[in-house]
Amino acid sequence: MAVIGTGDFGRSFVFQSTGTPGLEVVAVCDTDGDAATNALARAGIASDRVVTATTSSDAKAAAQAGKLVSTCDVALLADVDVDVVVEATGNAEAAARHAREAIAAGRHVVMVSKEADSVVGALLAAEASAAGVVYTPVDGDQPALLIQKVLWAKICGMELICAAKASEYDFVWDEAAGTVSCLDRTVSVPDFGSLWQMTTPSEIVAARSTMLAGLPQHTVADQTEMAIVANALELEVDTPAFHAPIARVTEIADILTTKARGGILDHSGVVDVVNLLRRPDEFSLAGGVFVVVACDDERTWEMLARKGHLVSRDRRSAVIPEPVHLLGVQSATTVLLAAVERRSSGSGTQTAKFDVVARANKPIPAGTVLTPNGAHHSIDGLDGRLVPAGPVRGDAPVPFHMASGCTLAANLSAGEDLTLAHLHAPQASTLWAMRREMDARFWGD
Repeated sequence: MAVIGTGDFGRSFVFQSTGTPGLEVVAVCDTDGDAATNALARAGIASDRVVTATTSSDAKAAAQAGKLVSTCDVALLADVDVDVVVEATGNAEAAARHAREAIAAGRHVVMVSKEADSVVGALLAAEASAAGVVYTPVDGDQPALLIQKVLWAKICGMELICAAKASEYDFVWDEAAGTVSCLDRTVSVPDFGSLWQMTTPSEIVAARSTMLAGLPQHTVADQTEMAIVANALELEVDTPAFHAPIARVTEIADILTTKARGGILDHSGVVDVVNLLRRPDEFSLAGGVFVVVACDDERTWEMLARKGHLVSRDRRSAVIPEPVHLLGVQSATTVLLAAVERRSSGSGTQTAKFDVVARANKPIPAGTVLTPNGAHHSIDGLDGRLVPAGPVRGDAPVPFHMASGCTLAANLSAGEDLTLAHLHAPQASTLWAMRREMDARFWGD
């Protein structure tokens, strides 16, 4: 296999792959050559096994000689013999191009870059199917893990109420200090103890959200991942920005269930996110995933509750968690499943049901470059929303990750959706061209 992108995911995957029988990384590519070199060194790969290629012939010769190819130019890998390409750049433009080229070359694609998947995943999946190769999400990241959990629940005959994930980072309450922290942000909330025990779900969710307004409660990264899940399983969305309640793990079954069952959801069969609340010494879902299912057999679920399963107070809903989110450490299963069994780690299908689009949370003047920042590719001034997908034409909203790096052609007001009219469309963009192709395939010219 070839690994493109050696950030946190790619680096951890390269390291772990060295201990996986039947799996061999033959090429690594990163625009930052030092990052690729460091990833290989940290994986314990001796420097005399690595050839830094600057030409296609160098790369091909090195691979044929049993060396590991390292390059900063993905085009040099065209003639290197690999079965699987792991796309982990996190760059929507580059990832779309790399995936399409790999599929055209008859290679399976493990798509780690959710930014591209959320924009043109349905097109890439269709092209892979036509080419007889696998296009798949990856074990180790939440979309594949949650898709599998939902499919498992359905196979077991369970009624799905909600499919969800814990947000990337927990909200940690320090009772002695009177603070709640999330990563490097801490808010002083000396009265938070009054909101620690759950009362009525809707009231406690609203009160906590207000008291912890200083912490980020909605992220584009979460919406991007859940768009992939919804598109793979044809699930619904209860509200475009998600409820994203701040909840303890023992409360989820009471909160992320339908209003008819005492929770906050208007509908069942939806995707959402939880901001996990805990004390420093309490168990974390570690960014893992879970399903909320209906408890129709009272006697069975009463028994399971006694065994410690997470059942709601009225025994009508239950949470079944998969508290695992190990990035590249657990991704070998996806590569082997694709290459050996020609199967996806997801549902094996992908629709164009939902898009993540952008809405301004403050005025943004014309001329502003919409520059992504941080590991999760957020853009200052823009929030994400998960809405029914449609062709990106006329005054339609633009998918969030298509807008990344573009320049505003017109002022954007707070509360206004970002549309084509607001942007200078890039003149030469693989991602934009592929989205036009996808729109024509699914919605006609």
